[in-house]
Parts: sequence; structure tokens; C-alpha cells
Amino acid sequence: MSELKRTPLFPEYADIPGVRCIDFGGWELPVQFSGIHKEHEAVREAAGLFDVSHMGEFLVKGPQAESFIQHVTVNDVTTLVPGHAQYSAMCYPDGGVVDDLLVYKLADQSYMLVVNASNIDKDWEWLQQHLSEGVEMTNESDDTALLALQGPKAEEMLAPLVKEDITTLGAFHFLQHVELFGASVLLSRTGYTGEDGFEIYLPSSDAPAVWKGLLEHGAAKGLLPAGLGARDTLRFEAKLPLYGQELSKDISPLEGGIGFFVKLNQTDDFIGKEALLQQKNSGVPRKLVGVEMIDRGIPRSHYPVFAGDKQIGEITTGTQSPTLKRNLGLALVDSSFAAIGTEVEVDIRGKRLKAEVVSVPFYKRARKGADSK
Repeated sequence: MSELKRTPLFPEYADIPGVRCIDFGGWELPVQFSGIHKEHEAVREAAGLFDVSHMGEFLVKGPQAESFIQHVTVNDVTTLVPGHAQYSAMCYPDGGVVDDLLVYKLADQSYMLVVNASNIDKDWEWLQQHLSEGVEMTNESDDTALLALQGPKAEEMLAPLVKEDITTLGAFHFLQHVELFGASVLLSRTGYTGEDGFEIYLPSSDAPAVWKGLLEHGAAKGLLPAGLGARDTLRFEAKLPLYGQELSKDISPLEGGIGFFVKLNQTDDFIGKEALLQQKNSGVPRKLVGVEMIDRGIPRSHYPVFAGDKQIGEITTGTQSPTLKRNLGLALVDSSFAAIGTEVEVDIRGKRLKAEVVSVPFYKRARKGADSK
């Protein structure tokens, strides 16, 4: 049995009473600090600080960097200018998803790709297979830490700590070389919670000082350290996909609800474009929908969904929404049963319970900052 990986902040967890860590994709990570519901509420009402240093960061440089990224991702990277980022995905030739990711344009001919922790090795190998001349890639994952400060008070907490004016920083925009508690960081208005917030990329060695500094400074305004449990319930309410559940090698971006980010009308060909065009033109066979339980029960991942005697799909993620106090799920179902108001049944431990297709996202804040992965 291989030893679990740990982030640079692992030693800091011991100072927080109530922390509980789990194995998450080979990493020993905190699922909660003070309680999932308490942390979830803090992010919705004030702010939470997440250690997401397990995420992967690849630098891509060179005269052909843009065309390379354009070939391996589904969004249009040519629209980016330095200081801007975009959400995207990499696909296999059949349209299945290799991973979803963020693309940061650091400078002309210089980019950073941020990938999911469980996919770092797979993604690196996939990109190396398609690497072309004029492109240089380096894996900075082990040397890079990532903190996510998320919530309606995130800007209020962070603004006094930096010289730059972050109040005008738009969604999917970022600043480089920002000094924060003695560290030089990349400060990005992105996140994975459905709230306003920032993601902070910095050298691993500087992470403990910034983590402690933010928690101490934000405590009076309600800032709490938050774990994977709250991260999952928050992103679920906002219908932000999780790779392995809403997206996978068997679930295309069109089926998984991120078709907006797939630029099929661009002139450049990208891997999977032909299959996705065919899927769109033929009619996407499955659709990610929201379901709300009518009968008493909580839908969970992989629970079958039925219409009459026919299984039409399954739950990808489900829980009792901490914000809305409703038993909700995301489900990948046959497109003919995706209309809002359609009655379905969820098989919960062998018992068919009534549910209804409802609109998503379940939770949507007043727009101001960023909601990205």
C-alpha cells in the first residue's frame, strides 16, 4: 500500500481541533475542520479558506504554445490575453473527457494549466503524447501550493492585505507577483463554490505563512478553514461538475453540462471536435439535470433513476442541500426525460422513491465575482 501524499499545509492541520482527514485520490486531505455544515454556511455567509494544494499545475511555453493548447482543449484559447483565464476541458477522440481544467495566459507564449489532482499523471502523459515542436512543458505541481479564499466577504478580507486594487479584478482575471504575507503569489478571481472569491497560487514553502496569516486576519469577519466536504456540497449546489461524477471518459462535456465552454464553431480542430459535432447534430443522448425528491429520501451517487419500468440514468451527485434544506441530486438521464417537471423515481436501497426534474443550478448568488473551477 503506497503512502498517502500530503500538501505543504498538512502539519498546520494539527493546530485545528476537530480536523478529520481522509484518503482522497491518494492524498491525505481534510474532509472537515469544524463540521461540513458549519464550513458550508461560513462560505455562503462570510468566507472559508480551502487548502487545494493537491491540484496540478503545468507550465506550457514556447512559440507554438497557443496552437498546442488550442489543439488539446475544447475552449478557444486564442481569445485569452495575459492576465485572463478560462475554464475548459480536454477530450479523447470519441468525445469523452480526459479532464476539466483552467487555462491561464501568463504572457505571450506562456500559459499555466491547472488540472485535477487525481488526473495529474494521466493528464501529463496525455499532453506529452500530443506535444509538438516549439512547445516546452514543465510540471510545477510539487512546488506549487494553492489556497482558495471563497465567500461574499473574501474581497473585504483580502483587499487590505495587498497593495493592488483587487476590487476591480473581474471574474477569470488574475494578477501576478502580488505580495501577500511575504510571498509572491498569483491571485486569481476564480473558485469552485458558487461564491465570489480568489484562488492563490504560491511556492509550497510559503504556504504555511499565508495560510496562518489569512486565518488570523479573517477570523474576526467569520473566516473558517474549510475541507473537502464543504467544497463538495458548495460546488454541487452551484452545479459545478466534479471529474469522475459529472464528467468522465464516458461522459462528454455536452452531456455533462459544460457545453457552453465547447467552441464547436471555431475554425481550429481540437481533439474530440468531430465526435462532439456529431453528438450535437444527432442530438445529445443524455443530459445532466437536477432532481428533487418528492418522497422522503436522499439521492446518492450511482443510485439508478427510473421512468416507469425503464432505467433512464443515474444520480451523479446527491445530498441534502445545506443551504436549501432540500433533498437534491444531479442526474445524467436520457434526454427525452430531461424536461423540467418530469416525474421520475430514484432507487434508494432497493426502494423506488418519487422525484421530479427541477431547474439548475440549485443555488445562484447575485453576480459580482467568479464562479469557475
